[in-house]
Amino acid sequence: MKKPLSFNWRVAMAWIEKLYETYEACSKKSPPGSEPSLPVSHSLQQAHIEITIDAAGNFKEARVVQKEETVIPATEESAGRTGKNPPPHPLCDKVQYCAKDYASFGGTKPSFFEQYELLLRSWCESAFSHPKARAVLAYVCKGTVVADLVQYRILHVGNDGKLLTQWAATEAQPEIFRLLTPQDGQRDQGNAFIRWQIWEDGENSSAVWKDTSLQRAWIDFDAINNASSGLCMVTGDPDIALASSHPKRLRHAGDGAKLISANDDQGFTFRGRFTDKEGRQSCSVGYVVSQKAHNALRWLIKRQAYKNGDQVIVTWEVAGKPLPDPTIAPVVVLAT
Repeated sequence: MKKPLSFNWRVAMAWIEKLYETYEACSKKSPPGSEPSLPVSHSLQQAHIEITIDAAGNFKEARVVQKEETVIPATEESAGRTGKNPPPHPLCDKVQYCAKDYASFGGTKPSFFEQYELLLRSWCESAFSHPKARAVLAYVCKGTVVADLVQYRILHVGNDGKLLTQWAATEAQPEIFRLLTPQDGQRDQGNAFIRWQIWEDGENSSAVWKDTSLQRAWIDFDAINNASSGLCMVTGDPDIALASSHPKRLRHAGDGAKLISANDDQGFTFRGRFTDKEGRQSCSVGYVVSQKAHNALRWLIKRQAYKNGDQVIVTWEVAGKPLPDPTIAPVVVLAT
């Protein structure tokens, strides 16, 4: 009878431990001019539409943006969302989430406004509320997001007043149609991702994705919703809030691949000897540890990775010390 295979958790967790240590060492010491690492409880998304409102939630203007990577608040579930009923992000999200009037304009996908509004409202009514989040809530609850975007010629409707999924006109396609990915030859404008600008003093607007006070407010609110705790196999902490889902979008904002995925009992992402849906019997990792480790990897990939198609190779030193370039062939001197 063969002996069962032994498994060294210390070795298995080494990569995520080193990334976590890298985040702790380098998150506040980024070189001047370099992009900072992503904060905990946030994700990256490619934005298509930027809406500017005032502090009272009144529409001012809108514009199309060219799939610009945008830092957004995210829940643990929304950061890795998949499936037929994906959970909402709390502030910036697709038209089908943010627009109360999406269905009335003939949206072809389910409207998730109710779930989106519930999450945003719970944040705005908490002790960690933020005036910019409250401005967005006031605006979206008016139910005019799609109407305003149509009037501003960002989204487009046909003669029946319904959102178009194809552009059959002889003139050039609108910007939003060129940006959206077609599915079966159609482009659903409900997939357009919205980010927010808040008009502050009548002259200048402030981007919500650059506001560190808003980011801090969301981090504090999100922290109180992480109730499940247990052993973190990275730090050894026996009583820490555990991750039930792990981030994706590591190589770029549209990347759906995950390093850790063991969270279902129907699609069978993971098959083995474990019985829990969250995969914690096999790999219990602290929520903050997972967030920081994945954010460190994103930061390293963007900053210093070697890329070959979908393959990404990154080398680093935890404390940020200089490293030799692994892509440069060594010089060998032969003595005669």
